[in-house]
Amino acid sequence: MTPATWVALAVAGGLGAVARFTVDARVSAAAARRRGDRARRRRIDVIPLGTITVNLSACFLLGLLSGAATAAPSWVHPWISTVAGTGFLGGYSTFSTASVEGARLLLDGRGDATLMHALVLTAGTLAAAAVGLWVGTRGGSVLVRAA
Repeated sequence: MTPATWVALAVAGGLGAVARFTVDARVSAAAARRRGDRARRRRIDVIPLGTITVNLSACFLLGLLSGAATAAPSWVHPWISTVAGTGFLGGYSTFSTASVEGARLLLDGRGDATLMHALVLTAGTLAAAAVGLWVGTRGGSVLVRAA
C-alpha cells in the first residue's frame, strides 16, 4: 500500500467518524425532542436510534459500493472502494458503540429494549446490506451496458 493510500484512508476514516458523530447527534436529538424532557435526563431511555441509523446506513452504503464495484469494476476503481469502504464507512459505522449501548440496556434491566435493539441491528443491518448489494449490482450492470 502506498503512502498516499495510507493518508487517504486516515483522512476518509476521520471524515467518516465526523459524519457518524453528526448523524448520531442529530437523530438522537430529534428522538429526544419527540420523547420530551424525561428522555433528555437519561442517556438511554429507549433504543439508541442514532447509532442504529448510522449502522443501517453504513451497511446499505457498503453494500451499494460493493455491488457496484463487483458489477462495474471499470466504473468503481479499487482504490476508491478501499478508501470509501474501508476508510470512510469504516470510520462511519460503529459496531462497538452499538454493542455497548445494547449492554447498557441489558444492565439497566431493559430486556425488552435490549431484544429490540439486537433484532433491529442484526436483521436490519443484514437487510440494509442486502438491499445495497442488490441496488449496487443492478446499477453497476446499467453502467456497464451504457458504456
